[in-house]
Amino acid sequence: MTGAGTQGPIYVAGHRGMVGAAILRALQAAGRQDILTRTHAELDLTDQAAVEAFFAEQRPAQVYLAAARVGGIHANDSYPAEFIYQNLMIEANIIHAAWRQGVERLLFLGSSCIYPRLAEQPMAESALLTGTLEPTNEPYAIAKIAGIKLCESYNRQYGIDFRSVMPTNLYGPGDNFDLANSHVIPALLRKVHQAKQTGAAEVEVWGSGRPRREFLHVDDMAAACLHVMGLDRETWRDHTDPRCSHINVGTGEDVTIAELARAIADVVGFDGQIRFDPAKPDGAPRKLLDVSRLRALGWQAVIGLREGLKHTYDWFLNNQDRLRGSLKGEV
Repeated sequence: MTGAGTQGPIYVAGHRGMVGAAILRALQAAGRQDILTRTHAELDLTDQAAVEAFFAEQRPAQVYLAAARVGGIHANDSYPAEFIYQNLMIEANIIHAAWRQGVERLLFLGSSCIYPRLAEQPMAESALLTGTLEPTNEPYAIAKIAGIKLCESYNRQYGIDFRSVMPTNLYGPGDNFDLANSHVIPALLRKVHQAKQTGAAEVEVWGSGRPRREFLHVDDMAAACLHVMGLDRETWRDHTDPRCSHINVGTGEDVTIAELARAIADVVGFDGQIRFDPAKPDGAPRKLLDVSRLRALGWQAVIGLREGLKHTYDWFLNNQDRLRGSLKGEV
């Protein structure tokens, strides 16, 4: 059974989000036509009864669980209740319904924020639950850890095949460019673009610029998801542990926020100054994933950061009309 070749419908939860849309594109490029999608208006994933009814009616063979409430430092710190509640409900409802309706294989998408704030770098899968989380996104991280443990617990008790991947910081077409709630790359791209358009002399960036971050283009992430779903069960089990079954997805390389900001300024063509505000939060000092397990399974990223930034900025330029009106907030 492969991610592109399995028989029966494939449900992509969260297909309008950046990651879900990339998975949808990858499945379609692989020739899949029996793909199930639902908008939030059509199916509220926090409603257990509605989710159960959908699975009972549609009976998907595979599920990509990309639906989530996501955001950057500001959003996580401002809406902690929404981040933990919505993510817990979405994953619990989908994973439970998938088990009840006999889904053959499910892929849960987590986040590298599941690891302790001061985890040894690069962060191996075994670092999970070994230390204190980063306070600014702890509620979101706890929800994602719960999703991993849901998959593991259902696997252990019922002998099913639910898998988890932990991506590093993602970016790309379809990202959220709202400056108040977005992650660092889309926020900086839009902020630097605005500065260029208005002739501003400088751009202010939250934090010291010293934290190091790893970034993965969303099309690489989608390719990794299909690769992981296509692995046979024996190969998957040989590279995981029943109580530590998630796999990191990243590039294995990181840059400082200052280096990122200057690369974005170069891509956008902004000649002004980048000014950092150390009074604003930095978040974790470093977040680099150990991706050796995934490489041993035959996959690695192919889109370089500079190429990915240019691709993302081009997408932004071509979609400004529908993005217009959300210029607010800070990075």
